Amino acid sequence: MSDNMFRWEQNDAGVVTLTMDDPNAPVNTMNDQFESDIRSTVERLEAEIGDGSDTSITGIILTSAKKTFFAGGNLKAMLKVGPEDAQAMFDNVEHMKESLRRLEKLPVPIVAAINGAALGGGLEVALAANHRIAADARGSKIGLPEVTLGLLPGGGGVTRVVRMLGLQDALMNVILPGAQMAPAKAHSVGIVDELCAPEELLDKAHAWLASDAAKAAQPWDEKGFRIPGGDPNSPKLAMHLPSFPANLTKQLKGSPMKAPRLAMQAAIEGAQVDVDTAMRIESRYFTELVCGSQAKNMMQAFFFDLGHCNGGGSRPLQEDGTPYPKSEFKKIAVVGAGMMGAGIAYVCAKAGMEVVLKDISMENAERGKSYSVGLEEKAQKRGRTTAEKSEALLARIHPTDSYDDMSDVDLVIEAVFENTDLKHKVHAEIEAAVPETCILGSNTSTLPITELASHVKREKDFIGLHFFSPVDKMQLIEIITGDNTDPAVLAASLDFAVAIRKIPIVVTDSRGFYTSRVIGTVINEAIRMVAEGYDPAVVESAARQAGYPAAQLQLADELNLKLMRKISEENETAARERGEVIDDGGVAKLVNMMIDKFDRPGKLEKRGFYEYVDGRRSGLWSGLRAELRDELGITPIPNDDVNMQDLVDRLLFIEAVETQKCIDEGVVLHDADANIGSIFGIGYPAWTGGTRQFVKNYDGGTVIDSASAVQSASSVGAEAGHGAPGTEFAGVRTAVAHPERRGVAGFVERAEELAAKYGARFAPPASLKG
Repeated sequence: MSDNMFRWEQNDAGVVTLTMDDPNAPVNTMNDQFESDIRSTVERLEAEIGDGSDTSITGIILTSAKKTFFAGGNLKAMLKVGPEDAQAMFDNVEHMKESLRRLEKLPVPIVAAINGAALGGGLEVALAANHRIAADARGSKIGLPEVTLGLLPGGGGVTRVVRMLGLQDALMNVILPGAQMAPAKAHSVGIVDELCAPEELLDKAHAWLASDAAKAAQPWDEKGFRIPGGDPNSPKLAMHLPSFPANLTKQLKGSPMKAPRLAMQAAIEGAQVDVDTAMRIESRYFTELVCGSQAKNMMQAFFFDLGHCNGGGSRPLQEDGTPYPKSEFKKIAVVGAGMMGAGIAYVCAKAGMEVVLKDISMENAERGKSYSVGLEEKAQKRGRTTAEKSEALLARIHPTDSYDDMSDVDLVIEAVFENTDLKHKVHAEIEAAVPETCILGSNTSTLPITELASHVKREKDFIGLHFFSPVDKMQLIEIITGDNTDPAVLAASLDFAVAIRKIPIVVTDSRGFYTSRVIGTVINEAIRMVAEGYDPAVVESAARQAGYPAAQLQLADELNLKLMRKISEENETAARERGEVIDDGGVAKLVNMMIDKFDRPGKLEKRGFYEYVDGRRSGLWSGLRAELRDELGITPIPNDDVNMQDLVDRLLFIEAVETQKCIDEGVVLHDADANIGSIFGIGYPAWTGGTRQFVKNYDGGTVIDSASAVQSASSVGAEAGHGAPGTEFAGVRTAVAHPERRGVAGFVERAEELAAKYGARFAPPASLKG
């Protein structure tokens, strides 16, 4: 069996070690070879073991020769599967699962020796064993992340984990969160039975097989087995079962994401039947997902596109085609100790770098450091760090009011107020203080990098490093190259992003770059809806129905209307210089009224579109329906005239159209940067796969649920004191599905429809019509 990826070794004690080692790939996956080889291996085992009464085989160890145990399903193959392939996909899944089922029913004990990561299909292979021992190796991850890729565990994961942990724990701790757990966490949850040092793994596996605990039958195949906590028909669970979908709906906030819903259905339905029937139920739901558009979008974004960004896909090469040497950053400086600067200092110190935190006064600099102190105190209370580690981290942050402390830094990041003249002044001071080998970075969200760089001598060493707030939580960093930025500086900046554990995207220079430019369009669109007369609660509900993690009026409050007005004024000035006129649909007038008439600039001042109590949103400001409308002469749009699907699509399409313009202008060079930047930076709904993927894989059959829309709008309204849920928004309508509208052509058709109805800003760029 030399061609078989399951290498067979049998010792004198009768233990067969099956070592998975795909000869054609760096990792083991559920590809064609796996499906063929596991079947032939199981057939050989069945032939040699028989009924177990007369066999030399006493036990089986399942392990891997790769660095990882098993990498999971073949995502590249899944991307190619369409609705027309549903039956073939279902048959394929069932065929593979049959092999795993036959493996677990062998009359000899099986132990999975998990030597590295076992995610998705990899864990599902291990679940077919009677016992799982995991090497407690740093960086190893174990779990079922399928839901985060728009799928559900279709290799028996739902069925087996429910029977191992019980319905509630299986769903809430493993299946729905899609968590990738460290071995110790996987052990505490219950999907791993034993931990050991990596070098002890096989010895521990042999020891278990030789122990009295070694048992061949799976619990669910034994007579009288009961699911922990009961099945859906047991009175105790049945009493709480109705809350499961209700809680999930609350968590999803009306998002059209299908995977969590179908995973829950597969678990609940499968818990009411025998194991083999449950497996088929699981396969049907898996097939529905893998053949649909959402799974393709999410696999593309969260596996392939994320891999591109984290793996240096945008990293430039030297002129001879070789990579630039890796850069190390031992000491950096942050100029400006406000919230952004303080956050940047924290993540750099957490990554082990020495940080000079500079502000105009020592008091301000110390206040900036106190931000890190607060974060570490919280981390200690939650058991995420120790006092010793916190002390070491904080000791790496050096507050100062003098540029003299920056004479030996590798990188400086300017993080002062978003004002061009101020930044020019600060950059001149920085350049005079730092060594010539130092990279000059600017944390700006909108100001063109080339223009900022024009006031320093070393333009080639100048680059934009746009962090997102709060820096300690937001994973993205947008790296912006100016017209004269040296590619070597870009390569080094990507190394810096990796060092501080951020996901980097790379864009070229323009006003607002990519993320700020695109998010500005959707916030303006939401405010425009309010100016048009749509109820603010309905507008916020549209964002929830679209799947945005934060609604747009909420975002406007968090960004602050004063800052939005400043950026808008700068954009208008730039447009006039180009000879363009901006029609904002009354957005500027509404924003000015909110600031100047009602003194409601946003969350920072505890009053904006929302009311705030103790820093928390307590509901939409009731004046949006009264005073503001009266002052602006806004005529309310009756709910009977509200098409929720149109509102949802206006939000999604305005960002996608702007992204296409960024592609056309060369601001964004890779689809991966557009997709990852939109999801991780500005909250574009995850189910779309990002702004660019939404265009390429548009599916007109994805529409919002009208009942969910009414429920969501009602709840937003009730928060603001606008009436009891289920009454006020009963007239909200949704559009019919158009499953025939698919791909770029379908996107163009819908965009043109929106343009005809709501304005030329939705018109699809010519580049999409070729």
